[in-house]
Amino acid sequence: MSRTVEVEIPDLGDFDQVDVIEVLVAEGDTVEADQDLITLESDKASMGIGASEPGTVRELRVAEGDQVKAGDVIAILEVGAGAAEAQEKDAEQSNDAEGGQEGEPAATPPPTEQAATAQAKDASTTPGGSDAARPATVDLGDTSDADVVVDLMVLGSGPGGYAAAFRAADLGLSVAMVERSETLGGVCLNVGCIPSKALLHVAALIEDAHHFGAHGVRFSEPEIDLDALRSWKDDVVDQLVGGVGQLAKMREVQIVHGEGRFTAPHRLEVEAAEARTTIAFRQAVVAAGSRPIELPGLPADDERLIDSTGALELRDVPERLLVIGGGIIGLEMATVYHALGSKITIVELTGELMPGTDRDLVKPLETRLRGAYEDILLNTKVTAVEPITEGLKVTFEGESAPAPRVFDRVLSAVGRRPNGDRIGAEAAGLEVDARGFLRVDRQQRTSVAHIFAIGDIVGQPMLAHKATHEGHVAAEVAAGHRASFDARVIPSVAYTDPEVAWAGVTEREAKEAGRSLNKAVFPWRANGRSLAMGRSEGSTKLLFDADTGQLVGAGIVGVHAGDLIAETALAIEMGCDADDIGHTIHPHPTLSETVGMSAEMITGALTDLYLPQQRKAAKERKARQGG
Repeated sequence: MSRTVEVEIPDLGDFDQVDVIEVLVAEGDTVEADQDLITLESDKASMGIGASEPGTVRELRVAEGDQVKAGDVIAILEVGAGAAEAQEKDAEQSNDAEGGQEGEPAATPPPTEQAATAQAKDASTTPGGSDAARPATVDLGDTSDADVVVDLMVLGSGPGGYAAAFRAADLGLSVAMVERSETLGGVCLNVGCIPSKALLHVAALIEDAHHFGAHGVRFSEPEIDLDALRSWKDDVVDQLVGGVGQLAKMREVQIVHGEGRFTAPHRLEVEAAEARTTIAFRQAVVAAGSRPIELPGLPADDERLIDSTGALELRDVPERLLVIGGGIIGLEMATVYHALGSKITIVELTGELMPGTDRDLVKPLETRLRGAYEDILLNTKVTAVEPITEGLKVTFEGESAPAPRVFDRVLSAVGRRPNGDRIGAEAAGLEVDARGFLRVDRQQRTSVAHIFAIGDIVGQPMLAHKATHEGHVAAEVAAGHRASFDARVIPSVAYTDPEVAWAGVTEREAKEAGRSLNKAVFPWRANGRSLAMGRSEGSTKLLFDADTGQLVGAGIVGVHAGDLIAETALAIEMGCDADDIGHTIHPHPTLSETVGMSAEMITGALTDLYLPQQRKAAKERKARQGG
C-alpha cells in the first residue's frame, strides 16, 4: 500500500532565504533515498536536498529561480507498494530499450580476458574494492570520561583539516573537528592565503593603473580608505569561513573550539576559556599547522614589529617598511604595502631573493623590484632592532650592509615552524622531530597506526593545496579505502608582481643530481596577449627528460603565472611529451599559448620565433634522408 511524504527544506543555519538554482527531477520520476531533488545556493555554499525515502515524484512545488526557507515543502513523494511498482515498470522499460526481452533483463556480453583482468584490478585497488582495508574497529573501553565519542577526530580546521573531516563524514564516519580559534579555516582562510590574495588583488589594480599612465591612460592617485579596505578584506574571509561552518553543519561534523592536546592514544582534551572537553576517538588526523618563526633579540612587545598576521591586519600604511626575509611571504606583503604607498626595504640573509628558486624565474621580479623599492639588501643580516621615538632603529651586518636606519614598521617574515611541539604528542605516543615535524608514510600514517598527520606539520612544502590532498588520503584510509599520496608534483606560486610559479624538477635540482634535461624557454615578448597587456617581461620554461622525452618540470614568471602552471602540472602527471603539449591547440591570443610554444621549441614546429639551431637541425635531418 502506497503513501505520500513531504520533502521539506532542512535547517539552513544562518540563512532565511536560499535560491533554487537547479531542479534535478521531474514529476513521475522514480528516485532513491538521499537522491538529490534540487540544488540550493547561498553566498557561502551549494547544497543538494535529497529524497527522504525511495519513491516516485508525484508533485514538485519549486522551480529554478525560486527562494526557499527551512520548513518549505519542495516535493511530494509516493512511497511504498505503488512506488515499487512504478520503479519495476521503469526498469522493464529500460531493459526493453537496451534490447532485452520483455520481462527479462538485457543480456550482458561476457567480458573479454583483458576486460576481466581490468575489472579484477579495479576491485582490488580502488577505494571500496573487494579486498580494501576496513576502518579500524577499536574498543575504546569505558568512555564515561568523554564528552564526545567519534570514529575520527581532526585536530585543526585549515584546508587540510576540514578536507579530511568532510571527506571522512561523506564516507560514513562520525567526525569531530577541533579548532583553537573562534573561527574555522585555519591560518590559510583567516590570516594567510585568502586575505593576502584579496589585498594582492588590490595592489595589482593600483599598479596596473600606474603602469598604463605611460600608455595614454591616466588616473588620479588612488584614495586609500583603510577602514573600507580592511572591511572588504574581512568580508571575503567571513564569506569563506562561514561557508566552511555551513558545510560542517550539513555533514553533521561536530565542532569543538579550544586548544587541543592529546592525553592518551585515543583521547584529546580541548581547553577553552570557559570549558574543557574530552574527546574519545578511534582514529585521528593531526592537521595542527604551523606558526611564524620568531627571531631572537627583536622587541616582541613593540607593536611596530609585526609578523605576517599583523601585516594582514592593515593597521596603517607605514611610510618606511623593512621586510626581514626575501622569501615568498615577505615579498607578497611587500607587494601589498608598496602599492598602498610604503617605501620598502628588503633584507635577506642569503645571496638571492626566493632562495632555492631557479634564478632565471626570479630575475624579472628582482629587476622590477629594484626599480620600485627603496633598497634590496642581500647577504645581509639584521643584528639589532632598537625601539626609539621616531620608529625602529635597525642595525645591519654584511659585506654591503648600510649604516643603521630607522623604519616606521618592521615585518619579520623569515618562515614558519610546525606546531608538533604544541599538541601533547608524547601522550599519544607520537614521535616529533627536533623541528616540530611528524613523520608519515604515503597513507599519511604516523608512527602510531591509528593517527594520521597532514599539512604543514608533516613537512615541506607548506602549502594549502598539498594539505587538502593529504587530508583526502588520510580520510579515505581511515574509512577503509585504499589510497595513498602519490602526486608527482606539487606546484608552488609566489603571488608577487610579476608572479613566479613552478612545478616538478627545477634546473637547480637537475644540475645537482646530474640529470640530463632538454630545456625550452619561450619569451613573453613574442606573445601577443602579454604585449597587449603591457607585461612582456615574463617567460615560460619547460624541462623534458633527455631519455624519455617526458615533461618533468616547468617554471613560469609573469602575470597570472599561478594560473598557467596548472596545465604543466597536469602534463607532468599525465606523462606528456613535447608533442602532446605542442599539438594541443591553445586559444589565441592568450598567455597559455606560451606553454604550447615552449613545447614547439623542442619539437621544432615553432613558427613564432626564428631559431637558427632549429633550422640547422632540420637541414641536417634532410641531408641524412638524402633530400
